[in-house]
Amino acid sequence: MLFYLCAMRPLRALNKYFIKYKWLLIWGFIFTIASNYFKILAPQVTKYVINIVEQSLGNVSANTRSFAHYDPLVAKFITILNFDNASYNTRVLYCGIILLVLAVISGFFLFLMRQTIIVMSRHIEYDLKNEIFTHYQKLDSQFYKTHNTGDLMNRISEDVSRVRSYVGPAMMYMANLAATIGFSVTYMFNENRLLTLYVLAPLPLLAITIYYVNMIINRKADKIQRLLSDLTTNSQESYSGIRVIKSFVQEKAMQSFFKKNSEDYRDNSISLAKTEAIYFPSMGLLIGISTLLSIMFGGFYVINGSINIGVIGEFVMYILILTFPVSAIGWTASMIQRAATSQRRINEFLDRKPTIINDPEAKHHVLQGNIEFKDVNFVYPHTGIHALKNFNLKIQAGEKVAIIGKTGSGKSTVAQLMLRMYDTTGGLVLYDGVPVSKIEIKELRSQIGYVPQDVFLFSETIRDNIAFGKTEVDDEEVVNAAKNAAVHSDILRFNSGYNTLVGERGVTLSGGQKQRISIARALINNHQIVVFDDCLSAVDAKTENEVISNLYNYLQNKTSIIITHRIFSLFNFDKVIVLRDGVIAEIGNHQSLMEKDGLYAHMYRQQQQEDKEHKE
Repeated sequence: MLFYLCAMRPLRALNKYFIKYKWLLIWGFIFTIASNYFKILAPQVTKYVINIVEQSLGNVSANTRSFAHYDPLVAKFITILNFDNASYNTRVLYCGIILLVLAVISGFFLFLMRQTIIVMSRHIEYDLKNEIFTHYQKLDSQFYKTHNTGDLMNRISEDVSRVRSYVGPAMMYMANLAATIGFSVTYMFNENRLLTLYVLAPLPLLAITIYYVNMIINRKADKIQRLLSDLTTNSQESYSGIRVIKSFVQEKAMQSFFKKNSEDYRDNSISLAKTEAIYFPSMGLLIGISTLLSIMFGGFYVINGSINIGVIGEFVMYILILTFPVSAIGWTASMIQRAATSQRRINEFLDRKPTIINDPEAKHHVLQGNIEFKDVNFVYPHTGIHALKNFNLKIQAGEKVAIIGKTGSGKSTVAQLMLRMYDTTGGLVLYDGVPVSKIEIKELRSQIGYVPQDVFLFSETIRDNIAFGKTEVDDEEVVNAAKNAAVHSDILRFNSGYNTLVGERGVTLSGGQKQRISIARALINNHQIVVFDDCLSAVDAKTENEVISNLYNYLQNKTSIIITHRIFSLFNFDKVIVLRDGVIAEIGNHQSLMEKDGLYAHMYRQQQQEDKEHKE
């Protein structure tokens, strides 16, 4: 038992669920005890029948009137049956009826046992999956940049499934085992202590076998779970990147990689199965030895007159009743070990605290549109890249600001800090003079329209993707948002229009269509602050001009930040910030920066030349 307590240490995290569903668990244990109680009475009735048969054959030593070693309930039944004028056949017939009634009652309580404990396990599985999913959503961007999707999916599916096997079947079998052994050993000792010791002698050997075999199972199960995470990750990445794989004709290479992972998982699973296979032959051998000892030593005692022959039948039935629970020890132990391994992996994530949390003094704040970066420095924790250095910027409510720079200059970092996806390494980001850390995270993000650089569409209809993030929306709002994003005409070309399913990650759409749907998703909420992070990189020049024209009208009186590597000369920005290596290299409007003839002017002329060459 000490071994099991040590193995189950990670499973203590489930105690809160046992408390939540305590009545299902308590009633489950009560039904388990009741089922085993009525089942364990059968051997005593069988002993009485054998003694009746022996007595009918003329063996006067077969005493059927002494009830010293019978359960009170069985003794009462036998007393009713044991009348002088009743024939042996009648007594046997009534005993058969009693055995049938006991089996029905035991089966009924067994049904109730499964209806409580197994149902409880399904409730716990549901709650645990929701707890993990909720916790995943609380974790910050840094967490998702250092953990792969396949591993996250595996912990919420395969690991939770194995934990459910513990709170359901394993818990039920442990309760059943305890009740069966408890009743059987009690009645066996009450009948003949010395014979009981002989019969149970193989059990310590069984316990030792379980201990050592489960040590091996624990190590193998842990390794298999890690391999399964790798296999899931490989599959998920292959499905998501199938177009890239096909474009580079890498199907065979990916198949070989998947095959290698599958072989490792298969070989380790087979190794685990071979180890677990030791259990059942061991159980059969030890149970067979116990049966043999019952008959052999029981026969000696019958010959010596110490017991009657019915006791041998009774003990053999006790051994048969113990066969399944004892055989399930190995299976149950394996389930517990796997569940402990899986729960340990789950606990690793549940114990992981998000770095971006609400400040105790954080309050609700309605954003007016004034934004300030004050001496901001930021270093990405997972790479050590110094993205922003002494960054200072003031944006007044209603201003249109462009942040321009080459890849890696720190443009997207500005947007990430505005949404508080990360906290600054140094300095402050303020909204209307209030530090961003003093504003509730949910309230902050719900008031900012954001179009990310990495467009993500859900496997839903175009309408649902545009309306994402808004609880109540009508078709007119969806259409207006699509028109402002210059994607309405594209949507109407689809057979199902706005009800077109976009496929996983928008696989059925072009890059430009996905970007414009993402823009529409940000516009439909009509936020006071809107951030566009390089969201027109995949559209052509004509569509770009159309989107910019629509946005210019839509963004009147709104604070808007457009992050881009291109210069939108048709858009009259109040400020243009040119970033280079995390530092503001130039700041001003289009005209002043062109007159300065610096980095901005050089980028503008270069872009004009590229556009001219492209037209030619």
